[in-house]
Amino acid sequence: MPVMTPPAPPDSRDETRLRWLSRLPQTHGIALDSLTPVSGDASFRRYFRVRGQAGTYIVMDAPPPHEDCGPFIAMAERLARGGLRVPRVLAHAPAHGFLLLTDLGAHNMQQCLEDGLLDAAGLQRHYRAALRALVRIQQCPAHALPVFDAPRLLEELQIFTHWYLEIHLGVQVDAGTHAMLGEVFALLAQRAAAQPQVLVHRDFHSPNLIPAPDGAPDDAPGIIDFQDALCGPITYDIASLALDARWTWDEPAQLDWAIRYWEYARAAGLPVDPDFARFHIEYEWMSLQRNLRILGVFARLSHRDQKHGYLAHLPRVRGYVRQVAGRYPPFHPLLRLLDDVEQQPRTDGFSF
Repeated sequence: MPVMTPPAPPDSRDETRLRWLSRLPQTHGIALDSLTPVSGDASFRRYFRVRGQAGTYIVMDAPPPHEDCGPFIAMAERLARGGLRVPRVLAHAPAHGFLLLTDLGAHNMQQCLEDGLLDAAGLQRHYRAALRALVRIQQCPAHALPVFDAPRLLEELQIFTHWYLEIHLGVQVDAGTHAMLGEVFALLAQRAAAQPQVLVHRDFHSPNLIPAPDGAPDDAPGIIDFQDALCGPITYDIASLALDARWTWDEPAQLDWAIRYWEYARAAGLPVDPDFARFHIEYEWMSLQRNLRILGVFARLSHRDQKHGYLAHLPRVRGYVRQVAGRYPPFHPLLRLLDDVEQQPRTDGFSF
């Protein structure tokens, strides 16, 4: 796998960002001394909050050539036309990788959960609103988007083999294991690719949902991080939400989200399977593809990019993988492999 070249030194990028903000129209009223980091993510993108004429704004810093603002701008327009609450682009300089965005709120759903800001009723209200928003996303046109087809799904699963098994766990994957994984991967990819195709957010989970302020119509959540949207399997995003890589939901909660989504989707005329039992299998198999990939991605972020915080989420994701693999006989060989390799002691300082 090629090693990504690091972005420009922070002092150089900081200077360029401030210079761009200082040249924005005075109608925005940007207070440069208020610029504070909000977060980064698994890519090179970083986010900042800044005070302005209309309250606070978000500055996206997506340094070229590592990032491209174009897909974000285009998808923001597409989702807004579909009635979704997404950031509005107030100013942009794609050639330099800067966007000025409306601020949808200070806390995402993951932070609200971690900080105990939602009681049981609030949790239900906001998650049901998120499910309704997902249905609206899937009603948006998916034309001209890259297709999340079987070859792409298969390619993603190789990340699990290389970065999780070989690099993170130090496993020497022999020919027999490669053959077994090939059969599992092909089954997952073919089953997912055969599903009805809709607009897929790709990371529709708690870090990318901003709970609506009290009194907002329909409790519609703010939605962010949608620039990688594709045309793909209809169960992908509900699998992402219910088996969240950043927050653990037990199986009764997962089932509740899945049933409610299925009911909303059917009422909206989306092409979900009319038999919930069959739909549930499709969504769980989709979650297995996604979570195998995530194990590889989080391992890669640690070993290649030195972002070791992602390792804290591995036990949760492994639990989701085991939950599904243990339920369906075609995946029992995968479960036996995990039983063997994850019980071996590590000596390199990394956790499983």
